[in-house]
Amino acid sequence: MFLNPKLPLHRRAWLGACAAFAAIALLPLTWGTAAAADKLSVAVIPIGDCAPIYLGIKKGFFAKQNLEIDLSTAGGGAAIIPGVLSGQMQFGFSNIPSMLIAQTKGLQFIGVAPGASSTGERGHDFSAIIAPGDSPIKTAKDLEGKTVAVNNLNNIGDTSVRAGVRAAGGDPKKVKFIEVPFPDMPAALAEHRIEAGWIVEPFLTIALQRGAKVVDWNLVDVAPKMMIAVYFTSVKYANEHPDIVKRFKTAITESLAYADSHTDEVRQIIPTYTRITPEVAAKITLPRWPTEFNRQSTQALADDALEDGLITKKADVAALLPQ
Repeated sequence: MFLNPKLPLHRRAWLGACAAFAAIALLPLTWGTAAAADKLSVAVIPIGDCAPIYLGIKKGFFAKQNLEIDLSTAGGGAAIIPGVLSGQMQFGFSNIPSMLIAQTKGLQFIGVAPGASSTGERGHDFSAIIAPGDSPIKTAKDLEGKTVAVNNLNNIGDTSVRAGVRAAGGDPKKVKFIEVPFPDMPAALAEHRIEAGWIVEPFLTIALQRGAKVVDWNLVDVAPKMMIAVYFTSVKYANEHPDIVKRFKTAITESLAYADSHTDEVRQIIPTYTRITPEVAAKITLPRWPTEFNRQSTQALADDALEDGLITKKADVAALLPQ
């Protein structure tokens, strides 16, 4: 805009201001403001395995991807699957056997990122089969004809226990199972109310402090560094919101890597969302948090589940854990 130099100075100044205001008004409405964050509902389990997502939120990894996470908790992975498939939440955390069972029943979902895995080390894992200290049971083979407590029937507990018995040369079909919640197992073993039990941290450490002994490191028997859980979403949501799924995967992957290399911070954050005390959190054996799917271990678990009758047809691991 050119102003007539013959106009009075105050008139030219007023017209110049009007022109500047008009130019600003023509700028895009989003100028100077950030796009609103995408809000996601994510269901997890209040256990040490889920520490990475809590750390990731605290460290701003999700905010960096313009995601606002609303966490809810459930007692187990099987309970989370229906909520994700119904759209009640967009992402969830679940154990592999629950997902294999659901998939072979026709439910459609996909893994987005690993959840947690075994350390792969005998003598230093977060899961084990234990028995009372004075029990005659010494190896997994000795579980033939015995009753083993697991937290949920027809899930990762009995499947991995059978794998341990099989690896030790025993007959897994001769093992019986009963349900006992993890928090009740240390006392049940100490009082000889159960013969043996599959247990995870922090209850493993608590049981050992009360005199129990390790019979077998059963997750190690299934496959090297077995992946036990994943973060997942429904196929429908993944198809409709590929960009959000990509950003969630980026954020949770960064969270997993951070947790795996900052275990002191993991131990500090666990008591903030679980009933684990800081004293116990300082002593427990932590899982590993890889950033890549362990498809080989999932296939091994699927094969065991099919052999043991946990699933009735072959699972499609490639569809569950896409490249």
